[in-house]
Amino acid sequence: MEAGRVTTGAVLWRAYNMLQLAVGLVWTAAWITLALLLRPLSGPQARLPLRMASRCWGPGLLLLAGARLEVEGADNVDWSRPCLLVANHQSIFDICALFRAVPVPLRFLLKEEMKRVPFVGWYARATGMLFIVRDNARAGALFRRQAAAVLEGGQSLCLFPEGTRSRSGEVGPFKGGSLQAAIDAGVAVVPVALQGAGRVLPAEGFFQARPGIIRVAFGKPIPVREDGVPVRRQVLADRARDVVLAMLKARD
Repeated sequence: MEAGRVTTGAVLWRAYNMLQLAVGLVWTAAWITLALLLRPLSGPQARLPLRMASRCWGPGLLLLAGARLEVEGADNVDWSRPCLLVANHQSIFDICALFRAVPVPLRFLLKEEMKRVPFVGWYARATGMLFIVRDNARAGALFRRQAAAVLEGGQSLCLFPEGTRSRSGEVGPFKGGSLQAAIDAGVAVVPVALQGAGRVLPAEGFFQARPGIIRVAFGKPIPVREDGVPVRRQVLADRARDVVLAMLKARD
């Protein structure tokens, strides 16, 4: 009997997950369609479509998954100035959480394959998201120039310097090359610790969402120059990772 109840529960959860996925896809398509229709009215910085993601699309998906968002340390950051946010990465829900937690329009660095995803790729291109071909030196140099231009233009950008989602929950090494744009633009690096998204929606498996808490913690901005000299990018990456690890440990 117990085995039967467990099996029945698993089947019901699977069915509920499929319903969540279907509703989430329709929700995403609807909001992106509206955002694209309004894009010509929002100016070169695409402020309106980006705010729609942070106030409507992202919170809706978190609610659908049963995720509750907790934000800490937002007052550590002067949001009137552009910055490069660097975060650990466990789940696609990290992007929803960051959209909601950051109080200014936010762009992301995405892998090149996302361009081909219907709706999401269209939205990303229309709002000025950046794309990169992983493990391609020439593509990395192009991204750094593009990212520096975004930052110099007064816009904030977020990236995941581990390069991919963590399957184990451990925070991998931060790649220094991705932080060169902050050095070139002269903007601070803001370390961000994300916790719980990997349990709400694991990277492994096909959409196995579970209710839970997702925490977003902002560390103090890290300057990219010391005594007038640029900090080496790998040193900067290691410092950001150390802050992220410390924030995660503080909540364990």
